[in-house]
Amino acid sequence: MKKFILSIDQGTTSSRAILFDLKGNPKYTSQMEFTQYFPKDGWVEHDPEEIWSTTLKVLKNVVKKSKILKGKILTIGITNQRETTILWDKYTGKPVYNAIVWQDRRSADYCNKLIKQKKETIIYNKTGLLIDAYFSATKIKWIIDNVPKAKQLIKQKRLLFGTVDCFLLWKLTGGTNHFTDATNASRTMLYNISSNKWDKQILDILKIPNYILPEVKDCSDDFGHTDPKITGESYSITGMVGDQQAATIGQCCFEPGSLKSTYGTGAFVLLNTGSKIIYSKNRLLTTIGYRINGKTTYALEGSIFIAGAGVQWLRDKVKFLTKASDSEKIIKKLKSNHGVYLVPAFTGIGAPYWNSKSRGVLSGITRDTGISEIVRATVESVGYQTYDLFEAMKNDGLRPKIVRVDGGMVKNNWFSQFLSDVINVKVLRPKVEETTALGAAFMAGLKIGVYKSINDISKNWSLDKKFSPKMKKTTRKKLINSWQKAIKRALIT
Repeated sequence: MKKFILSIDQGTTSSRAILFDLKGNPKYTSQMEFTQYFPKDGWVEHDPEEIWSTTLKVLKNVVKKSKILKGKILTIGITNQRETTILWDKYTGKPVYNAIVWQDRRSADYCNKLIKQKKETIIYNKTGLLIDAYFSATKIKWIIDNVPKAKQLIKQKRLLFGTVDCFLLWKLTGGTNHFTDATNASRTMLYNISSNKWDKQILDILKIPNYILPEVKDCSDDFGHTDPKITGESYSITGMVGDQQAATIGQCCFEPGSLKSTYGTGAFVLLNTGSKIIYSKNRLLTTIGYRINGKTTYALEGSIFIAGAGVQWLRDKVKFLTKASDSEKIIKKLKSNHGVYLVPAFTGIGAPYWNSKSRGVLSGITRDTGISEIVRATVESVGYQTYDLFEAMKNDGLRPKIVRVDGGMVKNNWFSQFLSDVINVKVLRPKVEETTALGAAFMAGLKIGVYKSINDISKNWSLDKKFSPKMKKTTRKKLINSWQKAIKRALIT
C-alpha cells in the first residue's frame, strides 16, 4: 500500500490540501479560492467560516483521492497565513468577527500610540518584532475593544484567540484542541522568543487576558486527531508551522546562514541564524524559524507586503491581465522598463521601511506609457524590494551567497532572472514548487518517524533551475537609483 502525508496549506487567497509521498513529491492537489473583503481603506478581512469550509472541502477531496490511489494517509501537517487573527466562542466555535488579515492596517494609529508611549524597545527585545499593525496583538486588541460580542464573551471567559492554524485545529478536532506552534506564536507580538512563553508584561500593556491564548507546541508535535465525524476517519495531526517558516523547512534551510525567499501574495526572506537570537540594526525582524524537540532555531526576516498580490491587482482590479502567467509574455516584449517604476504600497510598506501610511506610487509615466510598462514595473518592484531587504542584511553584517526561491511568482523565468540580476546573487529554484506545504509535511513526518532527523529531510531537496547574475553593474546601479527615488516619493505621507 502506498503511504502519504497530507498537508493543509491555508493561504491568504486560497485553501489547499496536498498529498505528498514520503520522498516529498506532490501526488495530488485540491485548491479553492475564497473571498477577500476590503470594508474600508487599509482594512482586509476574510470570513473564518469560509476559510474553514474551503479547507474542509479540499481536505475531503484529497482524502478521497488517496483512497482512489489505494494509499494510506499517515498523518496531517498544517501550514497557514501568519498573523491573521480570529476570535471565537469556545462553546459554540462561532467567530465573533471576521478574520483580520495580516495585511490589515486598521490598528496603525494604536501602534503609533504605543511607540509614543516608548513601548517599542520592550516589545522588540522580547518578541523580536517592531510595533506594527501587521502582527496579531493589536488586531486582537481592536476586536476586544470594538466588537460587543467579544466584550460579552470575555466577561464569561468564553473567548478564544487563534491564528488560522489554531482555528483550523480547533475545528478539525471537534472543538477540543486549542494549540498553536512556536512559529505562529512568535508572529503575534505577544510571545517572548527567549523564554518561549506568552509574555505577561506585553499582555498587561495591551490588556489582553492570558486565558484566551492557545498552548504553544513544537512545530513537529502531537496536536491531536481529527474528529471522524468531520473527516470520515480519524487522522493524527503532527505538524504545524507558519507559512514562511514552513517554506524555509521545505527548502531545507537548516544550516545557519542559509536563506530562502518566498514570492506568494507577499514576499518573505528568512535567514537561518541557528540558536542565536540576532537583533537587526536595520529594521528586519527576529523570529522563530522552527522549534523541534524543544530546541529553538531563530531567523532574521524581511517582509514585503505586496508581491504576487501586485500581479493579482493587475489581473482582477485594473484588468490588465487575463491570467497571472500572461505577465511574463508581456514583459518579454519590452527591451527595458522605459523609466517606469511602481511602488506597490497598497497597504503601507513593510521591511525595512515599516511605513503604514505610505500608499502606492507610479512614476516615470509619459504619453508612451502603456499596459506593458505598468505590468513590467509591478513585477520589477518585487525584485527591487528584495534588494532593499538584502541591503539591510548586508548592513547587519550578513551576506547570503545563494538564495533558494519558491512561490507562484518564481515560475516566471523572466522574474527569477531579473531577481538574480538585481540582488547580484545566484538564485536556485527547487523541483518541488510546493515548498510551504512540503515544510508542514516534513514536520508531520518527522514526528511519526518517517524522517529520522532534519539531515534525513534534507536529502529530499533537488534543483530545478539556477539563475546567475548577468546584468552589467552600471545597468543595475541605474535601475536601483531610480527605484530609490520612487520609494522616497512613496514614503512622503
